[in-house]
Amino acid sequence: MTSKDPLHGVTLEMILTRLVAHYGWAEMGRRIEIRCFNFDPSIKSSLQFLRRTPWARAKVEELYRLYLAQVKTD
Repeated sequence: MTSKDPLHGVTLEMILTRLVAHYGWAEMGRRIEIRCFNFDPSIKSSLQFLRRTPWARAKVEELYRLYLAQVKTD
């Protein structure tokens, strides 16, 4: 049985890495206004913040779902 959830089996680090590769830090910071994306951004600092901040993680996961939908239609 396969999961229909696009986040199933995908780590937060994988999500963040793919989004940064696609959008870049500047666009990530524009779309989701959190300090760790706009000031001296790094995967490590962003992961630490997102793991402690459920509302920010939810926004990143939603952006990832939008990214997957966009990639699927391209």
